[in-house]
Amino acid sequence: MKAIILAGGSGTRLYPVTMTVNKHFLPIYNKPMIYYPLSLVMLLGIKNVLFIVNPTDLETFKRLFRDGSHLGMNIKYRIQEKPNGLAEGLILAEDFIGNDNICYLLGDNIFYGHDLVKIMAEAKKEIEEKGGAYVFGYYVKDPERFGVVEFDEKGNVKSIEEKPKKPKSNYAVVGMYFYDNEAIEIAKRVKPSDRGELEITSVNEEYLRRGKLKVKLLGRGFAWFDAGTHDSFLEAGEFVATIEKKTGLMIGCIEEIAYRNGWIDREQLLELAKPLAKTDYGKYLLELANSE
Repeated sequence: MKAIILAGGSGTRLYPVTMTVNKHFLPIYNKPMIYYPLSLVMLLGIKNVLFIVNPTDLETFKRLFRDGSHLGMNIKYRIQEKPNGLAEGLILAEDFIGNDNICYLLGDNIFYGHDLVKIMAEAKKEIEEKGGAYVFGYYVKDPERFGVVEFDEKGNVKSIEEKPKKPKSNYAVVGMYFYDNEAIEIAKRVKPSDRGELEITSVNEEYLRRGKLKVKLLGRGFAWFDAGTHDSFLEAGEFVATIEKKTGLMIGCIEEIAYRNGWIDREQLLELAKPLAKTDYGKYLLELANSE
């Protein structure tokens, strides 16, 4: 399985902050927003990652992540010329994906929970063994603002709607998806919506029509933030700060994950930590390298 992280868009919901800075580089507490979805991919053991980015931000992404070899990974980039919708990312990634299955994440979604990686791994295994698509549902009090999923007691999806006026459930579809390889061809057949975008909901609707769409719920004990709004951005940062200060452990620390995965050794970890030595982030990495 390969991963796609959609990190383009114009970030208009965070204006005027994002008029000159891509939102994915803004800090969620002590690290860039984009570290968090990348860390989830790494925790799943996926080394091959493609970032979908704006033309103006390509070089900045390359300065931040390079080719990924310093993390034991293979990182590539594709340009999305305009924000034409989430489904377009699947089309742009066709050559990168090849014949593999797909883990698709939105770059501004932050997730946290004790069994999160276990649940994601179960979805990944299901797709690899049986194909189809998996979406994730999170209970919200204002479902009309989101894509909403309705499902039965076995997790089979009955309906999925984008920002419905009369939601059939309170479960929003969050920015994390697992697809088999057919998603690319499905995305190619998607017609632009009323707002002129290729909607990811249309891809999910086609899987539903085929009887191949399932949902996993992120219940109590999980946190999800769509950090593309001012309030959610602030809440995500405060949440991460609280967890890290209470536990002494970092969320979304990509160097630590690479090290614990065995993708880099202690000497490589030390090299990554040295330029950051004056920061708490760097000190954390140095302590990790010197404690084992």
